Amino acid sequence: MESILERVSGKVDRTERLTRDEALELFQTGEILALGRLADRVKQARWANRAHFVLNRQINPTNVCVLSCRFCDFATKRGRPNAYEMTLEEVLARCDERIREVHIVGGLHPDWPWHYYVGMLRAIKARFPQVQIKAFTAVEIDFFSKKFRLSVEEVLGQLKAAGLDALPGGGAEVFSERVRKALFPFKIGVPRWLEIHRIAHRLGIPTNSTLLYGHMETHEERVDHILKLRGLQDETGGLMSFIPLAYQVGRTRVVERQASAIEDLKTIAIARLLLDNVPHIKAYWVTMGEEIASIALSFGADDLDGTIGEERIMHAADAATPVTQTRERLIELIREAGCVPVERDALYNTVTIYENGHALV
Repeated sequence: MESILERVSGKVDRTERLTRDEALELFQTGEILALGRLADRVKQARWANRAHFVLNRQINPTNVCVLSCRFCDFATKRGRPNAYEMTLEEVLARCDERIREVHIVGGLHPDWPWHYYVGMLRAIKARFPQVQIKAFTAVEIDFFSKKFRLSVEEVLGQLKAAGLDALPGGGAEVFSERVRKALFPFKIGVPRWLEIHRIAHRLGIPTNSTLLYGHMETHEERVDHILKLRGLQDETGGLMSFIPLAYQVGRTRVVERQASAIEDLKTIAIARLLLDNVPHIKAYWVTMGEEIASIALSFGADDLDGTIGEERIMHAADAATPVTQTRERLIELIREAGCVPVERDALYNTVTIYENGHALV
């Protein structure tokens, strides 16, 4: 009888789409190296042995948030000792001429006016015209729409006019009503998340996508989440990448320990095999660690994200990784995986290829 890996291998050869049941069978396989080789074949067919990274800076303007999600160690309420609110100058001070991308996500602040957000993007573009802005999750876009009584189209249109280049994929968590009710009942669910990304794509704003895994979700819910993203991409073609985010136990302790390295690598590999229409699969070193992220480049991933600058959300949950990273270290991690480092911008345009000891523009 043909094994699941043999069956999937044949489908990969024939470029046939994997089913939900096949993905679930792959999660049960103990042949992790064979699974990795399959996913790597798909990655190699698209990107050869190249692996991407970006010189970027993550900015989290505030941790003050109107929501209280059970899994979140980052958000707090105004007036508490750990609360902070950045001024526009503080935001600008975190950018510089070397970076290609600024990634802005934060709490849903109860009092900040709409012109603060629009003005932030305009100011960044004015002072750092080379920087591409990837900002505001679908949760934030929904919040802006409701708070400022604007349609999603108006919110995204005004942000795009102010300098927005792309949306991050955060806020998706896992597309399961069961999990949403248990962990983040006041946050938007799957229909609204998909709707906002669909509108962004229609307006010419590319987006990323994520999955928060390793908490109370099942493999079935994990696979269903990925398949919903595949369906959105079939419809719009606007997703640039998929980023699995390993839940950080922190103080919320939804589970007692973080997902294993095996689970990290399986999730990357199965995502690469399922998402035949999404260009990039990201091994986010902040949540899975440098070494596993490097190994994931042989399990279907083709991107390590970037230098970050200062990441607060996952590190509020006690992520054990460095708060920042250097270009040299990312190049080293990519080369350790036997790949060619490719520096990119926020929209995956190639900036520099580091091959055979040379930087090729």
